[in-house]
Amino acid sequence: MPRRRTMKSIGTFLAAGAVTLTSAAAYAAPQGWEPLLEPAELLQILEQNDDVRVIQISGEAAHPHIAGTVYSKYADWRGPAENPGALRDVDTFEKLVRSLGINADTPVVVVNEGKDQTDMGTAARVYWTLKSLGVEDLALLNGGLKAWVDAKLPTTTETTTVQPSDFDAQWSDQWRVSTTEVEQLVESGDARLIDARPNGFFEGNVWTIARPGTIRGAGNLTYDVWFDGDRMVGPGKAREIANSYGQEDAPVTVSFCNTGHWAAINWFALSELAGVEDTKLYAESMAEWTQTARPVDNKPGTVKYYWLSTKKWASDLL
Repeated sequence: MPRRRTMKSIGTFLAAGAVTLTSAAAYAAPQGWEPLLEPAELLQILEQNDDVRVIQISGEAAHPHIAGTVYSKYADWRGPAENPGALRDVDTFEKLVRSLGINADTPVVVVNEGKDQTDMGTAARVYWTLKSLGVEDLALLNGGLKAWVDAKLPTTTETTTVQPSDFDAQWSDQWRVSTTEVEQLVESGDARLIDARPNGFFEGNVWTIARPGTIRGAGNLTYDVWFDGDRMVGPGKAREIANSYGQEDAPVTVSFCNTGHWAAINWFALSELAGVEDTKLYAESMAEWTQTARPVDNKPGTVKYYWLSTKKWASDLL
């Protein structure tokens, strides 16, 4: 978990949000800037603005990419193998952001390879991290680099070198909820917990890094509902989806999955597209929740568990 420069509890989230909005007003985003940009929209912004930083976090750096792109491995934004959703400390993130030439007022577009819907989670997770660190103007490229290439927009294989910034990270917990806080919310029932994983995970029939089942009291809102093919839906459609699942009325929404990857898609869609207030990401998700005997729903019985375990073991061998 990162070292917090400002300690915030659930009770102070709204006050923190007011400070963040005030700070954001000091910066002017490029004309046409939105949290989700189509390739043609991004091209126009890049042609009119020299200060936009494009960072690519999946795919190969040597492959054709958008001119001016700086490559940053997704693994550098993640935790250790046993808990990939865990957060690095603030100083580590600060050094990483500085190396990319990003300051708090630098407009940043996060680009993933775009090979499938799941890959969008890499961009959404990095977007969430940068926002939590204090970067004001952020966007994702809808469909990732593949969408840009499919639109026959210009690419290059040239490497971009940037001057390191003097970025001063100011971590905010406004969009994050910790394991301890999730425990409190499960106990009080004061939040709407949404499991972003496919139905098999939610029902306890499939598991990978975590024990089977889901956090007690959670509902299932799979990350793929936000897509039309490999593209994410726009704000209007996102609001319709959020409303159909009752999310707009939730006092606090907590998005989780196995390691905070699929959950980042849900967080982005609900918070940044649909505008659902008080949407939080449980970054560590089931990988940390199930490390101890915390309460879960949909836990398979002993016989079913051993049967499913045997099937999983045989599948892994193949």
